[in-house]
Amino acid sequence: MISQLITRTFFIYIVVVVTMRIMGKRQIGELQPFEFAIAVMISDLAAIPLADDSKDLYHAVVPIAVLVVCQVSISFLSIKGVRVREVICGRPMLLIRDGKMLEKNMRKEMYTINDLLEQLRFNSIQSVSDVEYGILETNGQLSVLLKSKKRAVTPEDLNMDLPPESFCRDIIIDGKLIGRTLEQFNIKREWVDNALKEFGINDYKQVFYASVDNNMKLFVQKKGEYLE
Repeated sequence: MISQLITRTFFIYIVVVVTMRIMGKRQIGELQPFEFAIAVMISDLAAIPLADDSKDLYHAVVPIAVLVVCQVSISFLSIKGVRVREVICGRPMLLIRDGKMLEKNMRKEMYTINDLLEQLRFNSIQSVSDVEYGILETNGQLSVLLKSKKRAVTPEDLNMDLPPESFCRDIIIDGKLIGRTLEQFNIKREWVDNALKEFGINDYKQVFYASVDNNMKLFVQKKGEYLE
């Protein structure tokens, strides 16, 4: 009995993981309303054969498969057509313009003043008057464009010509050398070994994390170096 329950649980877990992988990598807060509804339905369906022994696995697998097909189909249609995307996902709505809240649009979206102020605080903005445009996206997130005199100064504003940002690549994670990184970016293992020796490291197991940037500058944190 217990072994059967473990097997059913493991199988459903695999099905749900594969399903979520097919649906994409977006976080819960980035899901469109129909995607969120499908995710909730899948979680409920997955629990059916686990909570009721009289239900076979296909009672969950078949409906989940149907939902995945629906989700993929709707996503495909949304990608192909702007109008279809607007019908399914809706359109962004302007809630703030030139530091003023647009009451009609807020009522249309059933968005309260408290909701709006909370979203502004999440964006580290204390006053509506500092906002040039505030747009409610289709996933429920508020995109904010500050007034020019309120935004942070950038190097471009100061006519500064800075080098491009370096992209760091994982070389070692928890004592394990990432071979695919070496192959992808043509990094020799000997180079890694010699670079680690400069940090007094002779064994990968001594490394908690290591990365290298575009300039081949190595960042290394030893195991046990910072425990708190």
